Amino acid sequence: MRILVVGGAGTIGKRLVPELRSRGHDVVVAGRTSGEVRVDLAEPETIAAMYREVGAVDAVVSIAAHGALDEFAKLTSAELRENMRAKFYGQAELVLQGQHRAADGASFTLTSGIFADEAWPHVTGGGVISGALHSFVLSAAIELPRGMRVNAVSPTMVGDSADEFGGHFPGMRPVPMDELVRHYLDCVEGDRTGTVVRAYA
Repeated sequence: MRILVVGGAGTIGKRLVPELRSRGHDVVVAGRTSGEVRVDLAEPETIAAMYREVGAVDAVVSIAAHGALDEFAKLTSAELRENMRAKFYGQAELVLQGQHRAADGASFTLTSGIFADEAWPHVTGGGVISGALHSFVLSAAIELPRGMRVNAVSPTMVGDSADEFGGHFPGMRPVPMDELVRHYLDCVEGDRTGTVVRAYA
């Protein structure tokens, strides 16, 4: 398969992209500052340009963009909207535009997160974003054309970034990277659709 991995140079991508290539897939990495193709998920026109440059693909995997931490007592709706630009709207845009650009039967695998299901301090935006992504996947799965599929992988803290983020989420168990990579592979190579894969360790 020809697979477009958005954010493929990041923490998850560094493990996922080599695994996809080892399984014989042709992988194109896109990113805001790295990869073969440039894209900024907060800017829809760059998504359109990316699809024009890459051409039809058999799968799109999004592992880019992170929601910002927030402080509820000072949080504003404007900050929520800004937080959602790339992580929610950008990933939704990959599917909305991709349904017209990708090959028949193509799959889309998005990335949400544990805060849709488990409340933690300072991640109201993250919870809203991930919950919205889950609802988007359920709806998109029943309306995508040409046999296309869409799923979301919803990880807890990622094993390879536990040292960096563990202080923000004390007591949260990280998901091992090999387990997380398997979830993405299952979404790309399997036949599921409309599924939220909860990788909560």
